[in-house]
Amino acid sequence: MDFTLSPRIEDFRARIARFVADEILPVEEDRANWDAHGNIASHALEPLRQKARTEGLWCLQLKPETGGQGLGKVGMAVCYEEMNRSIFGPVVFNSAAPDDGNMMVLEQAATDAQKERWLQPIVEGEVRSAFAMTEPHPGGGSDPGMMLTTATRQGDSYVIRGRKWFITGAAEAAHFILLARTSDDPRRGLTAFLHHRDEPGWRIDRRIPIMGPEEHGGHCELVYAGMELAADRVLLGEGLGLKVTQMRLGPARLTHCMRWLGLAKRCTEIAQEYARNRHGFGIRLSDRESIQIKMGDLAMGIEIGRLLVMKAAWALDQGSFARKEVSMAKIHVANLLHKAADVAIQVNGARGYSCDTVLEWIYRYARQARLVDGADEVHQMVLNRFLGDEGRGFWTWQTAGSAAREAAE
Repeated sequence: MDFTLSPRIEDFRARIARFVADEILPVEEDRANWDAHGNIASHALEPLRQKARTEGLWCLQLKPETGGQGLGKVGMAVCYEEMNRSIFGPVVFNSAAPDDGNMMVLEQAATDAQKERWLQPIVEGEVRSAFAMTEPHPGGGSDPGMMLTTATRQGDSYVIRGRKWFITGAAEAAHFILLARTSDDPRRGLTAFLHHRDEPGWRIDRRIPIMGPEEHGGHCELVYAGMELAADRVLLGEGLGLKVTQMRLGPARLTHCMRWLGLAKRCTEIAQEYARNRHGFGIRLSDRESIQIKMGDLAMGIEIGRLLVMKAAWALDQGSFARKEVSMAKIHVANLLHKAADVAIQVNGARGYSCDTVLEWIYRYARQARLVDGADEVHQMVLNRFLGDEGRGFWTWQTAGSAAREAAE
């Protein structure tokens, strides 16, 4: 495993770092540029997006033929980390959830006609999207096999009935990827569908208030009350919905981690700056051993997270599913982000708890990291299952060609 960056990836990383420092952070600093939900307001976002396009920093994660730069997962890990030095960074570059994961799965699974209708408008930044999978109890959450929303075939159409909730971005989304049950087959019982917000037969029941700041479009509860969709709205094929979720959620979990590392580093940066300049009882905070221990431990945790993310990204680029690697990265980085925000607030004292810095924003946001795309406990159970199946082989180093063989199986 060689994590040496190519000159091309390093060029993108450096340009993103400059763009964030020069263009985005000054916008973030002015609270007049924030919307009511703690995100960047549209009047401030659109000019930045246009600058990102002009500088060739738009949708880096996609293939060139789709409108991106084809960086691969390793390149994304490097660039996404830089993007999220600002809380507004990912959305400026069209690399924020949930559009990021939706674009990547549509690029991989959609037909050419579906890409033109459903993918390209998201790529162009004309619309936003949502992934409607999670349901209220007793429906499907971390276990999609519990899904209760149904899609009943009637001639050349499907009729959708059910309820979804905590659907990120739904209030501002135009394009939806919807998971519904088409049979009771345990492996081929789910199907993915595409629909537009203007189609009849569904509604947003409520925008669910949450503890933290929100992505654009919030987190919503949806009701499908007989929405009829033509057969050409099926994504990948009937009964292949579980495969669609696997294609989307694995890489999406890792891209979350890439972005969270950028936020964890931002917390460290704010804490370091304050500790260097704040004096108390005749000594700078940064000269106190207690502060040095906190900061050193945080630096180590971030580097461990970077290595876990990079190994998983490298494995995905080699053709592996990287299930173990992604789960380990997800657990570690989600907890690391919360710790980084907590430590930085503690170092900053009352200033950290106030809205004078973004630390309180990051702290509220960080708590969801241990829940989204699989709770810690789900990923720990996944790792235990691998450990039980593989024994000492759990820690085997990958050999040449093994990742490609895994992908082919």
